[in-house]
Amino acid sequence: MADFNKVLTPGDIKQGLVNTVIEIPEGSSLKVEWDRKRAVFMLDRVEPAIFAKPCNYGFIPQTLDEDGDELDTLVITKEPLPTGIWLEGRILGVLNFEDDGEMDHKIIIVPADDRNEGDVLQTIDDLSDQWKKQVEYHFNHYKDLKKPGTTKVLGWGNIADAKGIITSCIERYNSTEG
Repeated sequence: MADFNKVLTPGDIKQGLVNTVIEIPEGSSLKVEWDRKRAVFMLDRVEPAIFAKPCNYGFIPQTLDEDGDELDTLVITKEPLPTGIWLEGRILGVLNFEDDGEMDHKIIIVPADDRNEGDVLQTIDDLSDQWKKQVEYHFNHYKDLKKPGTTKVLGWGNIADAKGIITSCIERYNSTEG
């Protein structure tokens, strides 16, 4: 397996494109994480089935968010994507999220080339209110059985907000790793 932080760049942020690596397929209750030090995926824990991921979950290589991990992505597709694949995604916006007092942003993306849906999703505003409510509920409550009250959704941001966060996370990675 390749070290994604060595073989992939974050993407063309100015053009609204990111590279993302899938950690957890939509519908899975297995909390798989990229282990940056060993350059492999690991099973961190098994979540209760009621907290299965509402969409594909991944990360942007060569980034570090304020929580010390790669910047997370929520990848919207019609089918679950398997752990370990990477794709170029188009940025729609960001979910501002706090976990144990640290910012843990989630960049919302779709595949850059979606011929099935005709690239219908262009911004965060194109997502249904119901989808947003489900994602908010998931992230507000997925740790309730173990550590209640430690997660908080702080709202949604647009493409410009997401690009700013990605740029900051690239700078943090470069200052830490370089």
